[in-house]
Amino acid sequence: QVQLVESGGGLAQPGGSLRLSCVVSGRAFRVGGMAWYRRAPGKQRELVAEITPSGVPAYAHRNYAHFVKGRFIISRDNVANAVFLQMDSLGPEDTAVYYCNARLRINPGDQENDYWGQGTQVTVSS
Repeated sequence: QVQLVESGGGLAQPGGSLRLSCVVSGRAFRVGGMAWYRRAPGKQRELVAEITPSGVPAYAHRNYAHFVKGRFIISRDNVANAVFLQMDSLGPEDTAVYYCNARLRINPGDQENDYWGQGTQVTVSS
C-alpha cells in the first residue's frame, strides 16, 4: 500500500527554522507533482508550495503562496520519491498542521490520483 510519510515537524522559536520531509512509501509507477499544504486552527487548508516533476530537479517549476515567498524552499528528490520543505524565518502565523501531497500513478494503466500524508504539527512560539 502506498503512503506518504511525513517527518520534521515540531516546535520552533520565532525567527527559527524547520525542515519537513515526506517520502512516498511503497511502489508507484510515476510520481507527479508534489506539494505542501497547511491548515491553521480555525482556517481552511491552504497551499504552501508545490513543485512539478522534472528529470532534473533543478529545472522543476516551483510555486509558492504569497505568504511564504523568500522564507520557504520546496525541493524534491526523484530517486527517493521525496519532497522537502525548508522553512526559515518562521513566525507564529506559520503555526499549523502541514500536509504533504503527491499526484501518484500506482500502475502504468492507472490514472493519477492525489495522495496525502497524515500531517505534521508545526508550532512557532517563544
